[in-house]
Amino acid sequence: MPRIPLIRERIRTFLTDRETSAFDRVTDNYPMPSVAMGIPTQAQQLYDGMNHVDAVPTELYERYDVKRGLRNADGSGVLVGLTTISGVHGYKREGGRVVPDKGALTLRGYKMEDLVEGSYTNNRFGYEEVAYLLISGALPTASQLADFNARIASRRQLPEGYFARFPRTTHSHSIMNVLQRATLLLYAFDPTPDDTSPVHEVDVALSLLGRWPRVASVAYAAYRATQEDRRTVVPPAREEYSVAESILDVLRGDEGFTRDEALLLDVMLMLHAEHGGGNNSTFATRVLSSSGTDAYSAYAAALGSLKGPKHGGANYKAGEMIEDIASHVQNWESDDEVADYLTRILKREAYDHTGLIYGLGHAVYTVTDPRAEIVKRYAGRLADECGQREKFELIKRIETLGPLLMRDVRGIKKPISTNIDMYTGFVYSMLRIPQELFTPIFAIARMAGWAAHRMEELYGAARIIRPAYNSCMDSRTYKSLNERV
Repeated sequence: MPRIPLIRERIRTFLTDRETSAFDRVTDNYPMPSVAMGIPTQAQQLYDGMNHVDAVPTELYERYDVKRGLRNADGSGVLVGLTTISGVHGYKREGGRVVPDKGALTLRGYKMEDLVEGSYTNNRFGYEEVAYLLISGALPTASQLADFNARIASRRQLPEGYFARFPRTTHSHSIMNVLQRATLLLYAFDPTPDDTSPVHEVDVALSLLGRWPRVASVAYAAYRATQEDRRTVVPPAREEYSVAESILDVLRGDEGFTRDEALLLDVMLMLHAEHGGGNNSTFATRVLSSSGTDAYSAYAAALGSLKGPKHGGANYKAGEMIEDIASHVQNWESDDEVADYLTRILKREAYDHTGLIYGLGHAVYTVTDPRAEIVKRYAGRLADECGQREKFELIKRIETLGPLLMRDVRGIKKPISTNIDMYTGFVYSMLRIPQELFTPIFAIARMAGWAAHRMEELYGAARIIRPAYNSCMDSRTYKSLNERV
């Protein structure tokens, strides 16, 4: 696929260490207490006490019918709310039992595959259309979509003086951490940041949809510049660009990108835009929003949740795992060789020694993850164009063999479906997107879903989320300080 360089008509920005905190080389001169003071006998209770008092016996969870992780005993999620935003279907209930079923994802009643195909087959960017649908509740007309895009574009430029305070400090290797702090910094530039009216909430959502792609991309560019001892080159913000194009614009620089590449990234953004109210980061958004806190705090919390390796960080782990398998398996076409190495992973003898095959299994989907089915089709097309068909076939082999080995090696009996993470990293790598941006791009896409759920919580449920915890501790007699041993 030919690379089409973009002609830049506007002046690029070159940031030096005097112009942005991205180049600050500041470290904490004071080490952590455990490093500076060690952990002698008198400090052992402090550092180890939680391992003894915080371990609640399993039988107590059963006695009080506690839904650990807000999960029922059959693995299904505990019902904690109602939503009109999306539907995530992965199983049926028959006779009180969970029965595996083909996965389906609907946004405001529309099938995910219809939304993707409707834009992609017409050579049109669709993420903004999906974002409009999630936030407003309806698919936009042509004029409404143009207005929506213009409103996002009007917020693509970062505030004057922002780069001087840009929070990509010295040793923060995580762009998710940067994005989280950048979001909280934007609170300071908002004249009415605590306003939770519908108009202001939509304005904040539009602002972050416009600014997050640029913040994340510039943060990565600054990170690379510090590694290579050079200045960061920041291209001018292009208001006519889609979210997908805005991401590639900063990453590619003068090299440019093709429309096909931008369209495929747009598909990934659509698939990640929303996935129900029960996923960890969206639920975090709803929990914070239920308290009435500001939008920036709620979205920063969602970013903190998504950063976790059990949630959004899984896409990074899946891509890394595939590369590890590729480097250790000599013949990618051999089922036996691939199965042998997957068995080693499951036995905690290989890769990261967790015993997990990333990209397999999902909290809701049992037979298929509809997002994985969609992305697999597009990944196959791009693999052919990029000369990556062999790697694509290796991933399909992992997808086929993995569930069988999880059953035979680990004794897992429940159905195991491939999830979207299995192919996400592969697609991003073909688009030459660095691993450090895998999860930030997930966050950029999910912003639309978070905004929809925040507003549904603010204006729909309108009741602070406050679940209960039973106390299960023994009574103890107080002793004065000199009586304690």
